[in-house]
Amino acid sequence: MFERIAIAHDGSDGAASAFATALDLAKRHKARLFMVSVEELPRFPTTVDEVVEDRDEADHRFARLIGICEAQARMKRVKVEPHVVPGHAVTSIVEFVERNQCDLLVVGFMGHSALYNRLIGGTTDRLVELAPCAVLVVK
Repeated sequence: MFERIAIAHDGSDGAASAFATALDLAKRHKARLFMVSVEELPRFPTTVDEVVEDRDEADHRFARLIGICEAQARMKRVKVEPHVVPGHAVTSIVEFVERNQCDLLVVGFMGHSALYNRLIGGTTDRLVELAPCAVLVVK
């Protein structure tokens, strides 16, 4: 049923649960599994040094995360293709899913207050709304 599965992973506990589910689905469907992590760009960087420092920190954080996820995938005998993309979470993930023609996007649920969701909107909600494919939200 699914041939190309994307998992959006930000290193959170919710994303870790979603990754475990995506691994099981990829194995069951013999699907290609993409993991996308977004290196969020600062909205208003004050200096070039600040941008470089933020990028170095993200590279270090995502390198560790990718290593952990690749080890989990090997244990399940699934190949995961990790990608770190720059930008803002929702836009970058939707563009990644479109570019790679994924037929399922797996995301973790990140709960916020009702007020926060009404005023700002949740990343998960926006992905469900904008993704060009089926979206599985894992709690």
